This record gives sequence, structure tokens and C-alpha cells, in this order.
Amino acid sequence: MNIHVITIDGPSGSGKGTLATKIAQHYHYHLLDSGALYRLLGLSLQRQNLITKIHENLIDCVNIARNLHIEFLPTSQGIQVVLDGEDVSQVIRTEEVGAFASKVAVVPELRAALLQRQRDFAQTPGLVADGRDMGTVVFPHAQAKLYLTATAQSRAERRAKQLQSMGEDAKIADILANIQARDKRDMERAVAPLKPAVDALVIDSSYLTIDEVFMQMVNYIDVQLAKTL
Repeated sequence: MNIHVITIDGPSGSGKGTLATKIAQHYHYHLLDSGALYRLLGLSLQRQNLITKIHENLIDCVNIARNLHIEFLPTSQGIQVVLDGEDVSQVIRTEEVGAFASKVAVVPELRAALLQRQRDFAQTPGLVADGRDMGTVVFPHAQAKLYLTATAQSRAERRAKQLQSMGEDAKIADILANIQARDKRDMERAVAPLKPAVDALVIDSSYLTIDEVFMQMVNYIDVQLAKTL
């Protein structure tokens, strides 16, 4: 049976996580938050005092990556992320853990360890995969590919609101600097750099509402999926 895969790639703060959840619910598909995988691995390595010693302990880090026990559980508030039985949905969204994820993402051996795990999420009736290289590397033959972007300033403002809602102190200037630095790392890394797939629909969400972007996505996905019938 042909399993439909929809990929949504883009930089941090572009809204792809929220939209991937809405798209998955709309089509009743499974959901993969690949960014969460990297954050979960980064958190695990930090908790084992390995995040600053990845290269010196590469074999151990790869084994940890292969054996993480992860669950994505849909709830009315979004996706609940569970690591080894612990709800870490809020913890992994902090700026600190985001920085850990970027350190993990530039290590080819760790990316390779997580690659098959990501592909295993493709199950009937279909999958919505959210990340940075879903359409280019992980699911290059996906039926529908989207790339969601936004200006660094608008992404910083969104992130500040998110952090404030979590009760954290949020300074726009610091968040903007972190986003720009992360973009640079993600776009310039040697392995699977952040970029749109050549056959992806690119949407700039800077001045659009979530619902406006959602409708653009659904209209495009419906056309792409109809081609497989």
C-alpha cells in the first residue's frame, strides 16, 4: 500500500510545528516532529554530561541516539512529547535545549543514527514530517513537499511571545541573535543543510495568519495527493 508523506521544512520559528500538527489532524495522518528528535537527543546527552564531549564519546552518543524511547502523543493542546516515560514537551522547547539540538545536528554520525528512526514513522494511512531536511534527505520521494519560512525578526517576535507564555524572560535582541546564529549553522552545515527541496512549495509566513498558511498548504497538498490516485 502506498503511504502518503507530506514534508514541511523550514527554519526555527517559522510556524511549521503548529501547521504540521494542524495538517496531520486534517488528514488524520501520523506526525513526526524531527526537530524534537534532535532536541530529545540533545537533552539526553546533556543529562549524561556528554553534550560538550560528543566527539570524544561518539560511540556512546550514537548508541544513545539509537535507543532513545520516544513517543509523540496527540492532545487537544498539541503534541505531547514523552522521553523515557517523562513528559518533556515544555523542557525541549527552551532556548537552551534548542542550542543542544543544533550541536547534535552538525554531527554526521548522530544524524545517520536518527535517519532510519525518522523513516520508520511513515505508516498507514500517511505521515506529516516536520523538520529541516524532511523533503531533501529523509523523504525525498514524498508526495507533497512544503517549505515554510519567515523573516528572522518576525520569528523572534513569535518566539518571545511563546517564551513569555511559558513564564520565561524573553529579550527580543537575544532571541533574534540566537535565531540568526542558528540559521547560519543550519544553512552552512556540511551535512543536509537547511534549504527548500527543488520540488517544494515555498511559503513566506511573515505577514500571514496560521489559518491563511494552512489553507494554502491544504490546497497544494490536495492537488499533489490527487496525482497519486
